[in-house]
Amino acid sequence: MTDARPKDIEFAYVNDLVKDYDESEFDVRMRGWMMRAMEPWMPSTGACLQMGCYKGDLTVLLEERFGQIDVVDAAERFLDVTRSRLKNPGTFHQTLFEDFVTDKRYDAVFLVHVLEHVVDPVATLASIGRLLAPGGRAFIVVPNGHAASRRIAVAMGLIEHCTSLTPSDVKHGHRRTYVLDTLESDARKAGLKVAHRGGIFFKPLANFQFDALFGGEVMSDAYLEGCFQLGFTYPDLTASIFLVLERE
Repeated sequence: MTDARPKDIEFAYVNDLVKDYDESEFDVRMRGWMMRAMEPWMPSTGACLQMGCYKGDLTVLLEERFGQIDVVDAAERFLDVTRSRLKNPGTFHQTLFEDFVTDKRYDAVFLVHVLEHVVDPVATLASIGRLLAPGGRAFIVVPNGHAASRRIAVAMGLIEHCTSLTPSDVKHGHRRTYVLDTLESDARKAGLKVAHRGGIFFKPLANFQFDALFGGEVMSDAYLEGCFQLGFTYPDLTASIFLVLERE
């Protein structure tokens, strides 16, 4: 699914969308699990770029690792909130990803829960490839269409198929739903090499169900850790999938 709005209309659309944009507690907790899952492939130092920051939950974690983060986002609200949370903010750019131009090259570029939103995902991935320094890596994370919770929703008749756009997807501006093979296909089309693929957090429940159970005996820390560890065994059933990409 694509939506070829003119760039000025797309820019206005993004800034209007975020006025009522919200994430569940489960989404917020996912940031830490994402970092843990991808950490073995991250450089320990170097220049880091985050493309799409939301309210800075992941940005704060990246700053702890890299010391300083450059950020690109079209939404002024998200940039302002994120900048205020950082100890040592880098350069912030308010622009659409396809309009972002810099001579700087990065050792690590993060695009987390963003690719499902963009008009042209292959062009976005190709532009990320051009931003990588020699030996640099891009870390791409998207919601997983094959998550156990979505498979259950299909079996219940709540959605037509695993990659259907749900009302929540549409509300949050998603244009497509990825699974591992379609994500890898877009990466290859963009001229990037997959260095690693994986899943993050085995997900048997919908976000709202997790949120309702957090803080109680059922949703203990031990249970959550078990779901995180199980994600390594069953990456196709996780909440999010990720690729570590390098230039060909």
